[in-house]
Amino acid sequence: MLDRTVESCSIGVAFGQSSFTDLDFADDVSLLAELLELLVTILKTTASEVASLGLEVNWQKTKVQALDCREDMPLTIKVQGQDVMVAEMFVYLGSLIHSSTGSTCDISRQSAITRAGMQSLENQIWRSRLAILTKLKLYNMCILPIFIIPVWFGLLGNI
Repeated sequence: MLDRTVESCSIGVAFGQSSFTDLDFADDVSLLAELLELLVTILKTTASEVASLGLEVNWQKTKVQALDCREDMPLTIKVQGQDVMVAEMFVYLGSLIHSSTGSTCDISRQSAITRAGMQSLENQIWRSRLAILTKLKLYNMCILPIFIIPVWFGLLGNI
């Protein structure tokens, strides 16, 4: 269904020599287009395609995001008579996607998650009678991966 939809609308975003039309994970789909008007067209086509299968688009969960957006971007757009929210940011697969296209917001979010995790373990582990070696192993195995990996990939995204 998605293949027919993206083929019929000729949408996509070019990154270097490659072109991408959509990102899929389980039942989540991100449709990509260079213009907001093209996204409206693809959303209409998607709604028609899924209707032919007896399904419908959940318009309350559907969001649109314009990257590096202008000040005059509307708060909602109309698609088949439905209001679709234009989101400044949203979480997709654990990462905060912000319309500024930078990774600063996601790094701040990941840091806050790590900080909250460390604080929740304050009395249970860090101030417990566990051996210091055990505490270090727990820190290296459970805390560092939460913080270091997202920050590392976030920094690579800004290079």
